[in-house]
Amino acid sequence: MEAWRVETFLTLSLFLTPMLASASSSNFTSQLVNSPLQSANGDLLSHLSTFHAMVHEITPDQVYSMWLTVRAKAIAPALQVVVWMCMVMSVMLVVEATYMALVSLGVKIIGWKPEKQYKWEPIGEDEEKGSSAYPMVLVQIPMYNEIEVYKLSIGAACGLTWPSDRIIVQVLDDSTDPLIKDLVKVECETWASKGVNIKYCERSDRKGFKAGALKKGMEFPYAQECDYVVIFDADFQPDPDYLNRTVPFLIHNPKIALVQARWDFVNYSMSLLTRIQKMSLDYHFKVEQESGSATFAFFSFNGTAGVWRVSAINEAGGWKDRTTVEDMDLAVRATLKGWKFLYINELRVKSELPTTFKAYCRQQHRWVCGAANLFRKMAWDIIVATEVSLVKKFYMLYSFFLVRRVVAPVVSFVLYCVVLPLSVLVPEVYLPIWGVAYIPTTLLFITAIRHPKSLHLMPFWILFENVMSLHRIKAAMVGLFETATFNEWIVTKKVGSNLKDTLDIPLLEKSKTKLRDKINVSELGFSAFLFSCASYNLAFGGTNSYYINLYMQATAFLVLGFNYVGTCYCTSFH
Repeated sequence: MEAWRVETFLTLSLFLTPMLASASSSNFTSQLVNSPLQSANGDLLSHLSTFHAMVHEITPDQVYSMWLTVRAKAIAPALQVVVWMCMVMSVMLVVEATYMALVSLGVKIIGWKPEKQYKWEPIGEDEEKGSSAYPMVLVQIPMYNEIEVYKLSIGAACGLTWPSDRIIVQVLDDSTDPLIKDLVKVECETWASKGVNIKYCERSDRKGFKAGALKKGMEFPYAQECDYVVIFDADFQPDPDYLNRTVPFLIHNPKIALVQARWDFVNYSMSLLTRIQKMSLDYHFKVEQESGSATFAFFSFNGTAGVWRVSAINEAGGWKDRTTVEDMDLAVRATLKGWKFLYINELRVKSELPTTFKAYCRQQHRWVCGAANLFRKMAWDIIVATEVSLVKKFYMLYSFFLVRRVVAPVVSFVLYCVVLPLSVLVPEVYLPIWGVAYIPTTLLFITAIRHPKSLHLMPFWILFENVMSLHRIKAAMVGLFETATFNEWIVTKKVGSNLKDTLDIPLLEKSKTKLRDKINVSELGFSAFLFSCASYNLAFGGTNSYYINLYMQATAFLVLGFNYVGTCYCTSFH
């Protein structure tokens, strides 16, 4: 055992000798090479003592020289490789964003309307057929402990303009709170007494979460007799004419499987958090959904505010709970069967945005993780699909999945939150000005032109997105590699009627939560890292001066680290 230890120290000394040679004196090098460590039969304690003495002879200048050597020959080359990888991904991202923006602007400029591309005629009652001229429609409302909004969603669904004998409202209640279940059941009975054909459905377990509830709802005999199914989450409130504006597209265009409406937000002005969310989601609908609908008739179903053709759902294999994005999963599978989708930007359905930072992070984790995991599961299915053109396959694999679901979260975090700060400590790394300035500016311009009324919020939006990139890259990696939490589902907390008393909340407000919920460790850790890099850059200068940007990013991480954003509502039931 003693000989093994001596050999280990000998190996260590021989490894350190060439690294220290350039920084140490000839006397020190000679002592290290000719030390008693070369003799495996020497006393172990004398070896340790000698090695300890030699280490103490290292001066600060020698240590600094060692750092410069390691930095130049090992760290900088590795970091430079990461830089060029990020540059490639940045180009991919800006090209994709530019393409979608041009399509979206083109649609707006030429005045493209869904009615011009697809046949649409209003449904009128036939004197002979009567209400049977209208197809059977099932309205599904999945909910889980939705005490704040259940009345709003059920009331809106029951108020849809459609013959009462041609529509069925199905409330899929997975609530675990007995009081809430009773309240929802009473609300359904109230509407039933008014002549509405409403069904209350509950399950013994929550297997499959939302996908499991929707699948169970479609198994009832009355559901199988319906031609179309509409899905509204518990916080969505459609206008009465929703069905009259969407169903005709499905009736007159047999290849359309889905008609998707745009989301509108009743609480977007509540806080800075909700306003920033609105900007991101508006971009998603105005640019991503509209460009996908106008070009390839493909986009991701948003999980709510959409009308599906029941036969398309069945042909695609029905609802599956293998990911947390059951809506996107169904949309991709239906597309591979040759079905088309239609997005109507002018049709909006009122909904609610998460009002706390933690709730928003959980929602984003579910969306990003699920999408990345679906890419892993369906990439090969897309490649071998026979009913989709080669161009559409490329669009689905490259644009829809790779760039938007993987590249975007990775490059946003790695380049701006890791590589840029580290380049301050490793000045040998070259950062192309076009990659760290021109491309971000282009992306900002592309976003800004679709949000002219929100230009004053752009700086906050940029900083907030930087912080969220930390959560998104984590979610993307969890989904791609299917770690323990890849299929975790947490329902987003709703506020509902509480909005009436809280619209005057200031833009920046500290969340009133328990002590353990007030601190986000990862954000605070990155804040400290960014502050350190910014201070080093300010103190020692160098070829790059990024300290202003780094200080702003560090401040954003600090603010969100202490939850100084959004609001929190806690309701107790007795």
